[in-house]
Amino acid sequence: MTPGGLRARIAVVGAGAWGTALALHLARREGSSTVLWARDPAQAAAMASERVNARYLPGVALPPALAVTAGLDDLADAELLIAAPPVAALPGLARELLAAGLRAPLVWLSKGFVEAPAVPGGAALPHQVVAPLWPAPVGVISGPSFAEEVAAGLPTAVAVAATAGEVAEQVASRLRGDALRVYASDDIAGVEVGGAVKNVLAIAAGASDGLGFGNNARAALITRGLAETGRLSEALGGQRSTLMGLAGLGDLVLTCTGDLSRNRRVGLALAEGRRLADILPQLGHVAEGVAAARMLRGLARHLAVDMPICDAVYRTLFEDLPPRDAVLSLLRREPRAERH
Repeated sequence: MTPGGLRARIAVVGAGAWGTALALHLARREGSSTVLWARDPAQAAAMASERVNARYLPGVALPPALAVTAGLDDLADAELLIAAPPVAALPGLARELLAAGLRAPLVWLSKGFVEAPAVPGGAALPHQVVAPLWPAPVGVISGPSFAEEVAAGLPTAVAVAATAGEVAEQVASRLRGDALRVYASDDIAGVEVGGAVKNVLAIAAGASDGLGFGNNARAALITRGLAETGRLSEALGGQRSTLMGLAGLGDLVLTCTGDLSRNRRVGLALAEGRRLADILPQLGHVAEGVAAARMLRGLARHLAVDMPICDAVYRTLFEDLPPRDAVLSLLRREPRAERH
């Protein structure tokens, strides 16, 4: 075992782009102690034989030492589980792992809110749902991290937070290396809020760019969107200072400006007058900001948190408010003293 308490064997559960990219990084560091689990046996078999994730990360070779499997039994000796499903699937995946007898610390790459019908507001942060059912500490890895760049070994920095501080430190130490910098945080609520809301704001930024509103407007959306995120974080027990770091400002800037951002691409397509039902099938990946906008509206209203940019995104996505009218509605709001 390592000094931090985790053995070398790490299982990445979910073979999408981000899960595969992190597994590549770990295999380069850990060698044969890393295993990547894919739900689809055909996908796992193809990846194992062809040594590439042709669907989600084409053109990037899998290291020979990286094991790929579709069997949960192959994860039995893992001392760290890193889950990489869409956020809506995370609670179900956790229950599936439990049923398979897995009990190691569980951290995830998922960003967003999860349905929680029994909770006022109807939505919750992932750790609020998963932690009560998981027998070991849980946590989240978040920050400005396009999968394609991590897979290519380009410099990246992320944050990790957990329900137990020592686990956050252990995971950060385990992942840190080469071009990936990992910083431990003691604010799991703040880290998760930053990762969830930035996807909604990226839709707004994409729509603004698509409408030709310019760099000034995008900078204003990022800045005021960060203020909205801070208000929600405090209401959910997070710290505003967390949002000045990688899981907040860093991830927000990347997602609002980077051409690889799926959520930004949704906003760009909306600005072209395309309908959401036509946009999403063409992405090839999940745009978490769409579901997050819907859940965020109920949560913000329950908590009485003012989030006008996120509300405008909701109305554009689900009430057919034209993006141009959404931006104009924000500009017409009564000016107030700037608050962060």
